[in-house]
Amino acid sequence: MLNVMKRTSIKPFTLWVAFLSLVFACGLVGIAIVFWKGLSVTNLTDLVPWGLWITIDLSSIAMSAGAFTLCAVVYILGLKRYQPLARTATFVGLIGYSMAVLTLMLDIGRPDRFWHAVVYWNTHSVLWEVTMCVTLYFTVLLLESTPLFANLPLIRNRFPWAAARMTSLHHMAPYLAIVGLGLSMLHQSSLGATYGVLKANPYWYRPDVAVLFIMSAVAGGMSLTVFASMLSARLTKRAIIKDELLERVAYFIGWMMVAYLYFRFWDAFSMTYTYQAGRTEALKVLTGGVLSFNFWIGEILLGAVVPIILLLNKKTRMMPNVRMLAVLLIAGGVVAFRWDTNLIGQLVMVSYLPGEPTVSYTKYAPSLIEWMAGGGIIAYGLMLFSLGVRYLHVVDHTIYEHEHETEHVPATAKPIPAAAD
Repeated sequence: MLNVMKRTSIKPFTLWVAFLSLVFACGLVGIAIVFWKGLSVTNLTDLVPWGLWITIDLSSIAMSAGAFTLCAVVYILGLKRYQPLARTATFVGLIGYSMAVLTLMLDIGRPDRFWHAVVYWNTHSVLWEVTMCVTLYFTVLLLESTPLFANLPLIRNRFPWAAARMTSLHHMAPYLAIVGLGLSMLHQSSLGATYGVLKANPYWYRPDVAVLFIMSAVAGGMSLTVFASMLSARLTKRAIIKDELLERVAYFIGWMMVAYLYFRFWDAFSMTYTYQAGRTEALKVLTGGVLSFNFWIGEILLGAVVPIILLLNKKTRMMPNVRMLAVLLIAGGVVAFRWDTNLIGQLVMVSYLPGEPTVSYTKYAPSLIEWMAGGGIIAYGLMLFSLGVRYLHVVDHTIYEHEHETEHVPATAKPIPAAAD
């Protein structure tokens, strides 16, 4: 009887995929409604045109930054021991960028015109530069991830010649890492510059937004990669990690967050020097208004200060559970930063009619359709990563061991060719 129950019991992985499938199905319903009725079913308006979906887009791209960061560490700086982690980060990046593309398809209002930016070039637009970099870097991530898909039994067994070709692309990794570094840094910073060049919005109009975006992306992307790797190893035996690699990366993330927090402090503090209509009011809303809890608790305390203390203290950093909590908090803090930055510039408006500038306020809360569609896209990303861990071995820190051992064999230990007769 017990044997029958064991055979018929549902595995946790099956339940997890079933749950994600249900959420994704609800998301598909929301997406279909948006495509059928347009953005009128959302709470987006002319005053607040960028809402929940843009935050998901900005956050998914930020969480993909671990790909270009760790690939640069491995293939440009030559730290080969982090190569398995770069493999995981590349797959996370591929998923993140596909999530961003899906979100933008929803948010542009006319998804049938998504190709216009590629065909009709507007070189004076920061958004055009972001679109081109995202498109090109997504292509780079596909090429970098191709050797992963060669592990699929269907391809490896039925099409061995295709698997061999796909695996051979691994030799292009150093060149793809260089191209990816340039493209990703361009558009990660340009996402912040998209806000920073809007002169009509006093809160957004400042050059350091681009710096904050790229610094938070580097920290958030690596944090998500570390967290996903450690969580996978706890949930399935198919995920194999080396804790010392993750511990060293977490230490670097801690110092990265110190630099980010320094810039974030001066970014906010510098806006208190003088009064400027719109900017001063927006800062008050951020630090003492409807977004204050999200800013002080979600972004600063839990998203930066607490993780810095946990990761820079060796005793707490060496505790796997504490380290997992710290990097998860950093990833959450990056999402909070994206939400705060995107929303605060729209909730406070300045009228430039003749006379003294007048400041007015508005509100925004995502509609049920926005939550459904956004939740479906997040479920899609989680499902792809879960399937990647199970079938593509994207979290396996032993996969390159033999290759690295061969590379480090001393010259005197190598076999000496026999002398000619």
